[in-house]
Amino acid sequence: MNLIFLGPPGAGKGTQAKVLEQRFGYRQVSTGDILRANVREGTPLGVEAKGYMDSGKLVPDELIIRMMEPVLDAAGDVILDGFPRTTTQAEALDELLRRKRKSAAAVLFAVDPSVLTERLTGRWTHAASGRTYHVRHNPPKLPGIDDQTGEPLIQRPDDKEETIRTRLAEYDALTAPLIAYYDDPADPRLVSVDALAPIDDVTAQLTKLVSGNVSRNGAA
Repeated sequence: MNLIFLGPPGAGKGTQAKVLEQRFGYRQVSTGDILRANVREGTPLGVEAKGYMDSGKLVPDELIIRMMEPVLDAAGDVILDGFPRTTTQAEALDELLRRKRKSAAAVLFAVDPSVLTERLTGRWTHAASGRTYHVRHNPPKLPGIDDQTGEPLIQRPDDKEETIRTRLAEYDALTAPLIAYYDDPADPRLVSVDALAPIDDVTAQLTKLVSGNVSRNGAA
């Protein structure tokens, strides 16, 4: 079963994707990575996409779908992270999956926005190594100082509260229609997991889904 991960920044989608890659052989696919690879390699699709990008235009949904087709042709199942972003893309993906006789379920990483904001805004990073700390959950031995080098920690722009709130608002606006699309009573394909639960608990919920033993609402 192919999986579509829906969830805001910081909900743990990347962490869980890596676990499923190791346990079940999934491949995590980022639309952005696919797009950049096509542009970098100068494929016909990449050249076409670059034309839109160079003129400041969004790459059309139809072109993104054509880039995704070889991904779904490859052996094994994938985790789609960041795609689809619109109901138009979701409809096109469904048509592509039908043609290939494949299926997909959407996984909603459900979070309390206020808790997620606290989680993200408390994060500090050692720029050279990428080591991260959290002021409450994983604080450095000395405030603002990296444990190993003694160098100062920084807060990345993406981790500042104003930026986080903007990103969450944008996510809500884009994702709400997708949640409704995949939670259609006539064809329910949405499973919700508590993304703020311990990592192992979230993994257990996803393992049940992959094993086909989970209900559409995430209950065992």
